[in-house]
Amino acid sequence: MVAKDKGTVNNYFLYCRKSTDTEDMQVLSIAAQLSELRNFAKCEGLHIKETFVEKQSAKVPGRSIFSDMLARIEKGEAQGIICWKLDRLARNPIDGGQISWFLQRGTIQHIQTHDRGYFPTDNVLMMSVEFGMVNQYILDLSQNTSRGLREKARQGIYPGQAPLGYMNDKRTKTIALDRKQAKVIKQAFELYAQNESRLEDISLFLAQNGIKTDPSRRWQSEGGNPLKKDQISRLLSNPFYYGYFYYGGELHEGKHQPIITKKLFDKVQAVLEERSKPQRAKIEPKALCGLFQCGECGMMVTCESQKGHTYYRCSKKSKAVKCRQPYIREEELSRQLSEELQKFSLPEDWAKDLNKMADNDELNLAQSSAGLIQETRAELAEVNTKLKRVIDAYIDQDIERPEYLERRAELMSRKKTLEEKISDLERGQNNWLESLREWLKDAQNVGKIALDEDLIAKKSSAKKFFGSNLYLPAKKIRGLPQTQWAALAAARKNESDFSLSCNLVPGVGLEPTRDCSQGILSPSCIPIPPPRRFDRLRPGWELHPCVTVLQTVALLLGYLALS
Repeated sequence: MVAKDKGTVNNYFLYCRKSTDTEDMQVLSIAAQLSELRNFAKCEGLHIKETFVEKQSAKVPGRSIFSDMLARIEKGEAQGIICWKLDRLARNPIDGGQISWFLQRGTIQHIQTHDRGYFPTDNVLMMSVEFGMVNQYILDLSQNTSRGLREKARQGIYPGQAPLGYMNDKRTKTIALDRKQAKVIKQAFELYAQNESRLEDISLFLAQNGIKTDPSRRWQSEGGNPLKKDQISRLLSNPFYYGYFYYGGELHEGKHQPIITKKLFDKVQAVLEERSKPQRAKIEPKALCGLFQCGECGMMVTCESQKGHTYYRCSKKSKAVKCRQPYIREEELSRQLSEELQKFSLPEDWAKDLNKMADNDELNLAQSSAGLIQETRAELAEVNTKLKRVIDAYIDQDIERPEYLERRAELMSRKKTLEEKISDLERGQNNWLESLREWLKDAQNVGKIALDEDLIAKKSSAKKFFGSNLYLPAKKIRGLPQTQWAALAAARKNESDFSLSCNLVPGVGLEPTRDCSQGILSPSCIPIPPPRRFDRLRPGWELHPCVTVLQTVALLLGYLALS
């Protein structure tokens, strides 16, 4: 109740505050405070000159309405304050000290709460204790909240605002997948991984699919714009999308549903790193530039245009050799390149039999990949052991926090990669079989490419077959094909009248096998190209004269198994 010695207090300011400016939280507390305090003031005969309502936390100084109220009290417009409790006025030592100082000086002659009054003649210790308890409550609350958020992160639940593609489930306090946005986010990652799009292109793609900036609390008209470059860069670098997240500088394994695989994420990071380097202005080269080396001096072959025709010649940048190689017209170079590519064309009957056997092997992948799965799981167990050791070393203070965070992030990334590898193997995906199908596809298509006039397609195929081993001595193309393509060319050269099935071991598919009684994969049976060297217009090299189709396939599989 109000004490009798309230002095010459003529006017009161009624002050009500709630701790947030979000309309769906604590709205009723303001109405309840106003109703209770107005009834109380009416019963006690306290004249309320003006009411102040503030929607801001009091844990830090700087409340505009509160400061304005104190300034008007200092001017003498009111002599007292009515509030629900002292913690409505202050929750930090600066505001609490100002209230205490005003009360001791008599600037404020009376502070009335719903249960007691405060006067200048009171013992200052009591008010100081109350303000101190309020401030300590804020400190304890902050520490307890931080500890709870760290524990939530350790449990795999992201304790923050969900990124694009996800939403915060207020009912379960977890992160849920936004299926509509998640599909667009995944497409954005796949688009950027192709290394043909800029960050601006990804921003435009997202905007066209409904992902734009949100309006801020201060500027409601700012929303609806495409995301900025730095926002796109952060989105593409966020491990949250493959199932992990950073909190407090530490990488955690999340329980939320990933949108992309770790493999796709790594591809995007490689593109981001490559594009982060300064880019020089690119001059569009001619179609076959960068494909050949000079057969005399080893320098790259360049081109120039003269009288409507394109000529290719040695760049003649060698200081040790004075190159005398002549020019060659683009039409002639294209013709010779087509002849070389035709050597690697796979006959249709061969391709049909090989694809049929590959389909048969695909049905038995689970058994053939069991050993690889076991080996990968052993490596995963080793990574988990190292991860525990790193954590123990950090707890025992054997390593500093920066080193701990770096090593932990590296091990967590490796762990995710191995987990995805095991998952792929268990689903029957095998690198050698995929590479074999890709090889068969390229070998079937090269015949059409050789007959076409598309120089870019020819160059791409030649890169696959020869790599950087194409030379141009005396206006003639010479090259060292990669091993699997060299074997195919040799098999085509010695093609017999028998079909492919007559040359394959009955009952054994295409998969790499250790049961080779004839030593198909032995070094004596594999045609080995000569060393990568040309001695002044060397006329080329000869393939092994006894290469069969079976040796071609066996050689290819051995190459894939080692690559």
